[in-house]
Amino acid sequence: MNSNSYSPGLHKLVTLQVDNIQKLTDSKGYIAVTNKILNRYGLEQVGVIVHDFDNSSFTISVCLKESHICIHTWPEFNQLTLDVYLCNYLQDNTQKVKDVTEQYISYFEGTVLKDFEINR
Repeated sequence: MNSNSYSPGLHKLVTLQVDNIQKLTDSKGYIAVTNKILNRYGLEQVGVIVHDFDNSSFTISVCLKESHICIHTWPEFNQLTLDVYLCNYLQDNTQKVKDVTEQYISYFEGTVLKDFEINR
């Protein structure tokens, strides 16, 4: 692979407005849907860190062989931020990043407030 033509991958950052507060406080539900998403898209988890806060919000980082997925929830503001990055080492994962992000938007029934794409 020519290093001058290599594109490391797409990094998607979204902020969602979520009306269903329960989904913003259910870290176990988020892990369950993440496991389904990982299986559906053939992504390999190598580690996960879950932190539940006193107000039941959560922060979760899922380390992947392909890179990572991270979430932070703010039920008091009906919002979350989501970070999805898959590197392109063996294949172009651009569409997969977009599809995975859409799966989360559907799960949370969220309205996109901010949507950034960074081509790494």
